[in-house]
Amino acid sequence: MRVQEVSTLKDKKEFRDFPKRLYKDDPVWVCPLDSEVDGIFNETKNRTFKNGEAARWLLYDEQNTIIGRVAAFIDKVRSAANRQPTGGMGFFEVIDDRQAAFMLFDTAKEWLEKRGMQAMDGPINFGENDTNWGLLVEGFTHPGFGMPYNKGYYRSFFEEYGFKKYFEQYSYHKDIGAVEVFPERFMKIADWISKRPGYTYEHFKYKNADKFVSDLVAIYNATWSVFKEDFTPLDPDLLKSTMNQGKAFIDEELIWFAYHDKRPIAFFVIFPDLNQIIKSFNGSLSAFNMMRFVWYKMTHRMTRMRALVAGVDPSYQNSGVESAIFLKLFQVFRKKRYYKELELSWVGDFNPKMISIYEAIGAKRAKVHYTFRYMINDKLPFITYKEEMEENKELRQSQVKN
Repeated sequence: MRVQEVSTLKDKKEFRDFPKRLYKDDPVWVCPLDSEVDGIFNETKNRTFKNGEAARWLLYDEQNTIIGRVAAFIDKVRSAANRQPTGGMGFFEVIDDRQAAFMLFDTAKEWLEKRGMQAMDGPINFGENDTNWGLLVEGFTHPGFGMPYNKGYYRSFFEEYGFKKYFEQYSYHKDIGAVEVFPERFMKIADWISKRPGYTYEHFKYKNADKFVSDLVAIYNATWSVFKEDFTPLDPDLLKSTMNQGKAFIDEELIWFAYHDKRPIAFFVIFPDLNQIIKSFNGSLSAFNMMRFVWYKMTHRMTRMRALVAGVDPSYQNSGVESAIFLKLFQVFRKKRYYKELELSWVGDFNPKMISIYEAIGAKRAKVHYTFRYMINDKLPFITYKEEMEENKELRQSQVKN
């Protein structure tokens, strides 16, 4: 077996197309759009390259057949915020062969080590964590758009190589085709909360996109900055670009904001599941597939949704605004009966408040992904994300006292 770095246009196409062969007999797998995969490794399209670098490799067997692929990358901002310099690996795909898998891990590790990294997280994305993040270990059912799906045997490769579970990610599923979408008690509380003086609720509108993007960025940055030191503020230009790219399938009434005295305090973003449309496209957005896309959208082929991201300003995290937003969504679901299922993904094991909310609305845990960490410098201690959060919390408390 030999490893070859991706450099030519042919290599890039082979890297992109290898999973199409690997999963060709898997009825659940959904082929990502070719343009999405290519864009992640395009320096003019992926803003992460401003503060980072990436490399890709293909693995060939003795017959010169591709049997695996992997990527490694460094985001200098994220790396510097960790306890030790930490890089990432992802886009890992391989046949059921332990030696082949280990060769790919070795390649990524050695590339990162040469660049001063002392730990390696994977499988993760070279960019935001709302897509291509984590290894699926439970719930091998249809993947929502952006959610990773992989071979079941990958887990043993990671664990036997020496990766350790850094944190768990949960996806909750909720059937919304029933008459009563949410529990009665939850609905009564939500109704009461939604009528409090000074609180208002609005759904996203493209005609006021700049305002809503600004509101979301303010809430997101206030919310997630308290979680961990490696928090990266949300780039409003990146968010605008994402919203514009998704204009063809985004439903404005699935994105809600809460305000208190006109101050933005909470948001909840749900996208229709694009995977239901692109599953048969084999990655291609040809003219014919674009016409199919329009027809499928018009005939409401997208019956599933994925909750992509949410945030509540820390000052309002015990105010119940999340319940009021779900009440607004309930009203949308009752009007748009073609939506049948909601996937709430992903929420980390370090976020018990959001887990409690999902369980309160009657959602059931359906999938589990792991984000692993491998200590390249094995003399350094390994600690989980939750342990790091607790450590940071204690540090902040001691600083306040002093």
